[in-house]
Amino acid sequence: MDHATETIIGLLAAAAAFVWLAARIRVPYPVMLVAGGLALGFIPHLPRPDLQPDLIFLLFLPPLLYYPALLTSWRDFRSNLQPISMLAVGLVLFTMVVVAMLARLLAPELSWPAAFVLGAIVSPPDAVAATAVLQQMRIPKRIITILEGESLVNDASALVAYRFAVAAATAGTFSIWSAGGRFLWVGTGGVVVGYAVGWLVGWLRPRIREQAVESALSLLTPFFAYLPAEWCGVSGVLAVVTAGIFIGRDIPRITSPNQRLRLYGTWETLVFLLNGVIFILIGLQLPIIVGALKQSNHTRGGLLAGGALVTVAAILVRLGWVFSATFLVRRIFKKIAQRHSTPPGRQVFVVGWVGLRGIVSLAAALALPHGFPGRDYILFITFCVILGTLVFQGLTLPAVIRLLGLRGDDIDDREEAIARREATHAALARLEALSILGEATDEMIDRIRGRYKERLQIIEAYETTGAADEEARCVSDEQVRRQALTAEREMLILLRDDGTISDDVLRKVQHELDLDEARLSAESAD
Repeated sequence: MDHATETIIGLLAAAAAFVWLAARIRVPYPVMLVAGGLALGFIPHLPRPDLQPDLIFLLFLPPLLYYPALLTSWRDFRSNLQPISMLAVGLVLFTMVVVAMLARLLAPELSWPAAFVLGAIVSPPDAVAATAVLQQMRIPKRIITILEGESLVNDASALVAYRFAVAAATAGTFSIWSAGGRFLWVGTGGVVVGYAVGWLVGWLRPRIREQAVESALSLLTPFFAYLPAEWCGVSGVLAVVTAGIFIGRDIPRITSPNQRLRLYGTWETLVFLLNGVIFILIGLQLPIIVGALKQSNHTRGGLLAGGALVTVAAILVRLGWVFSATFLVRRIFKKIAQRHSTPPGRQVFVVGWVGLRGIVSLAAALALPHGFPGRDYILFITFCVILGTLVFQGLTLPAVIRLLGLRGDDIDDREEAIARREATHAALARLEALSILGEATDEMIDRIRGRYKERLQIIEAYETTGAADEEARCVSDEQVRRQALTAEREMLILLRDDGTISDDVLRKVQHELDLDEARLSAESAD
């Protein structure tokens, strides 16, 4: 077994240990992974895997972008498209320009294209890191929606700009007009490819009866979207995101309860392992980067000062952009103010403060080809920005939220109550239909109807939150219960489709129904 293989296995084990330790000491796990990778990097004689730059994008980015897209609520994403676009496209490009100009001042030996590469790398915040910090806190749902939606689109815009900057640095020429037209073509083409792949996979999956094959198809879907898009010269990232959103909306229809339970668990494990490995990889390479920079004209103090200045610039640029886009734009464009109410300033500040850099910046920095001009400097500054935003902003975010008095809303709670009530009514209606049609005995129906009526009484009293063959005669309690569960799932999908509840609420309630069905299957097997 070669050292690279042994190291990867060791990194997976280290990632699990660091996340466990982070939970014990109540520190966001991305902070612990970066710090742990840094500590491992200074262990002498520790083998360091030398991954090919192209493999970084191919192996890590598609699955890491696909799973969040799979969980995205299209209703919420669409309703917040204006602020998401302002952050995911406008802020990314503005940050790239500001960081590039600052990098040229700090390191004049960097060419302009290389400086723009650095700007593109550190411009997109990471939802994984932000969610890890926010998951234990109740904040308004709209903030979460905007941050998660931003992270899906800003990865695409940043990486498209990154590819242009890398090509310009390699070729030595650049045209803003050519790049602008190319940007539109690459983005539009990526969406088209992703939609086509999403439609094809959505058509195939209900027709595959082998669970292992369907699981494999689910895991390969992000690569099926990414590779054709790259071959066509369009955005593989946007193709992956588009396919994920498209399939995520159809998953309640095209997969069975047992398969959903299996796939979500598999995806969560896979994304966890990939996150852990890529966070640690940069720490392993940092001593090599620092050693190479020492041989150049950079001093240790100059490097640290440069990393700190770029980090501060990234933070301030985001804060300034968020407030300008929220308040100044509404003053200039009255129609925006009429369509969208102005959010409170404290909510705007939190959106501006959650600018944690993470996975995409790491992958893009590591993917720079060896010999790229200024590669070591770019990697070092990238690591400083990631570490600075994760540690400074990540660890201070809970205190900032408490200081601002920001509290969560009850949007999901109210929608969940609606979902449970209407799904229970649908189950009772299906039981009544079975009784009228004589497809089950009154004894079986009454026994199961009683459970649903008890549930309905609890729902209506407290407003708490938190397909079988219908033509065949039901001859057991199990079949009657499956009919009722089927009616509940169908009602949930109807509520989601007409915008009454979000995809998040649908998945939460549907997950409980899937567990009920899994228990039924286990009981029948016994």
